[in-house]
Amino acid sequence: LDRMLRIADAAAADPAVDFDSFYQQGIDLISSQEAQAAFDIEKEPEAVRERYGRNEFGQRLLLARRLTEVGVSFVTVYNGGWDHHTKIFQDGFKKKINTVDVGMAALINDLHDRGQLDNTLVLLLGEFGRTPKINKDVGRDHWPHAMSVLVAGGGVPPAQVIGATDVKGYYASDNIYSPEDFACSLYRKMGIDPHMILHTNTGRPLPIVNGGSPIKELFA
Repeated sequence: LDRMLRIADAAAADPAVDFDSFYQQGIDLISSQEAQAAFDIEKEPEAVRERYGRNEFGQRLLLARRLTEVGVSFVTVYNGGWDHHTKIFQDGFKKKINTVDVGMAALINDLHDRGQLDNTLVLLLGEFGRTPKINKDVGRDHWPHAMSVLVAGGGVPPAQVIGATDVKGYYASDNIYSPEDFACSLYRKMGIDPHMILHTNTGRPLPIVNGGSPIKELFA
């Protein structure tokens, strides 16, 4: 954060550098006193920090909650190390699952207890699915034909399982939705028309989402 602010200050002093207004808004937001205070998770009670899990992912989720409380609209929490093409059962896979279970449960319960969950959309997702069948190296490879997403809060009706795969988990077989459908749903949740057309400075049209329709089960 300090490095980013130094770069911003240097750019502001150089008339040859023109910061995009949207980037500047982001810098203004996270450089505010409120946001800088939110980054200090040492202020959280020890019991709360323990509830999220004393690991990078758990503490990042706690930081995400603190940032939303000071007006940050979008927060991404990175959790890498899931690309288990080999030795999936030896390389901490079970430990990673436990870390996610504990942290996500703490975040969702915390938002609910604070009255924030209905106004906060929580997503847990990756880039693609993994092969249902273990490969020759005792791992799972990339699989584009079926994947899961966890969605909580934001007015989404709870306790649902939307869609299904075949019995072996290879292909989606029921209530099949595309990434475009999911993107449309997110934009609709944010009050943005997912079929809006934006234009570049040369007039080239750019659709926000290329097709798709909102997933009806995500709306009450």
